Amino acid sequence: MAIEIKAFGLLADITGSDFSVIEQRDTDSLRQLLAERYPALSTIHYAIAIDKKIVSGNTLINETSSVALLPPFSGG
Repeated sequence: MAIEIKAFGLLADITGSDFSVIEQRDTDSLRQLLAERYPALSTIHYAIAIDKKIVSGNTLINETSSVALLPPFSGG
């Protein structure tokens, strides 16, 4: 199962804007793979969105899921 991932902002600079990973069934395993593949990500706090919703904790990823990496942001 290949999962297409979109990255934004600083994360796109590190990973490239779009890429895919194989065999990641949940967000914990995805974060681990990303830290191994892109060591700079281990020092950045970022959010993962699945199907346009920011998730927290370990969340399952389906073959049809839309996955995005979102950089830290602040608002007023």
